[in-house]
Amino acid sequence: MTGAAGKTGRAVVRALVARGERVRALVFRAEQAVALNPLGPSDVVVADMSNAAALAAAMRGTATVYFICPNMHPDEHELGRLAVEAASSAGVDRFVYHSVMLPRVREMPHHWQKHLVEEELVRSGLDHVILQPCAYMQNVQAGIRRIVDDGQYTVPYSTRTRLSVVDLDDVAEAAAIVLSSPGHTAKTYELCGPQALSQEDVACALTAELGRPVRATTVVRAEWASLARTAGLGDYAIESLLRMFDYYEREGFCGDPTELEALLGRPATPFSEVVRKIFRDRGLAAAEHRRSSHA
Repeated sequence: MTGAAGKTGRAVVRALVARGERVRALVFRAEQAVALNPLGPSDVVVADMSNAAALAAAMRGTATVYFICPNMHPDEHELGRLAVEAASSAGVDRFVYHSVMLPRVREMPHHWQKHLVEEELVRSGLDHVILQPCAYMQNVQAGIRRIVDDGQYTVPYSTRTRLSVVDLDDVAEAAAIVLSSPGHTAKTYELCGPQALSQEDVACALTAELGRPVRATTVVRAEWASLARTAGLGDYAIESLLRMFDYYEREGFCGDPTELEALLGRPATPFSEVVRKIFRDRGLAAAEHRRSSHA
């Protein structure tokens, strides 16, 4: 598994280990290997994905490759091409690619790069599977302090924008199922949550769980971009995300949970359940706020 140190990689490692699978995890820095070890991978390799020889060496002796590119990488197409070639030379049995929902939308450059990787994979002749997840429900955590402290849930697009956000743990479980079981050759699975939620719906769910009002508001994109640049986000990532926000506001980002639910053999996890877990893990359950307010 490449990209094992990221949030998706960690979730999939946990899901695979829980199924009794042996996982060789590839990370970019040694400190990431130390942080990943407690999750139980059989082996952790430190290597640069842009180094074709190192990538092929890391893949050698593995049955299946799960390729996750670093998030918003400007050279994802090239890294994907190198990974596909390395897998072919290493003689792996199957290549599973972590893509994105609606990859063939040119207006979103990082989506289009994933489409180009998908094309490389299909042309390679490798036994392959493509997973196309929607945005994660857990992304709401990025603004958790403002949600809790100010009752403001801010997004850089209209609050009426609808997204079929998906539970990261559902995606990880689906990935583990595909990676550890036969019958998925040449399949592409769209992985979406059970509801196409507006950002006002998201705020309502946050309100219900927090026990006090949370309001969805739109942040000016220039302000968002300035904060993102201050936080260290690069030009490619900022420009790509701004174009994605435009697309979201114009078209929404909605899909069908059918393929995810067929893989899981159960209903996809609703947003309210994920919010409940986020607040519980942070000690912010609604019941606790009610008790404190009555004290």
